[in-house]
Amino acid sequence: MMILVIDEAIVINSFSKFFGMTGWRLGWVVVPESLEPVMDRLAQNLFLAAPTNAQHAALVAFDRDSLDILEQRREVFEKRRDVLLPALQEIGFSIPVKPQGAFYLYADCSKFLSDTMNNSMNLSRYLLQEAGVAITPGNDFGQHLADKHVRFAYTTDETRLMQAVERIHAALTKLSQKQ
Repeated sequence: MMILVIDEAIVINSFSKFFGMTGWRLGWVVVPESLEPVMDRLAQNLFLAAPTNAQHAALVAFDRDSLDILEQRREVFEKRRDVLLPALQEIGFSIPVKPQGAFYLYADCSKFLSDTMNNSMNLSRYLLQEAGVAITPGNDFGQHLADKHVRFAYTTDETRLMQAVERIHAALTKLSQKQ
């Protein structure tokens, strides 16, 4: 592991994703010592303190046993990503960036859009109704080309992911035959 020390760096993160504490609204900041007073004043205006149980849970998250469990979970997500990514690319979704720290893929679905199926929201609804697979339209994640992108979460096991891909492929084949 390489450790890079930058005296001016500010690091802001949360316990949500890696530590599996979504909804706890707990995070952390690393700042240069000279900025500690400024950060203290900022924090005082944003909140008083995180709930005690969240603070205790965060401390336990750094125990060796907890970190081992979290690393195992990361490896599971990595395997799922490595199964889902090429499968979606093979059926025509464009995914130019391999995620390094997420549990979802953000894919360009332009290939499947047409005059009647003209955006990612419509495509997502179609796949839910026709294939029974829920994906998320891009407009839930911003504005830039959102109508041409969808998000696939890989929060289920590999068998179910591949079943979903097969059902998506069948539904998209059916769609292309209609157009």
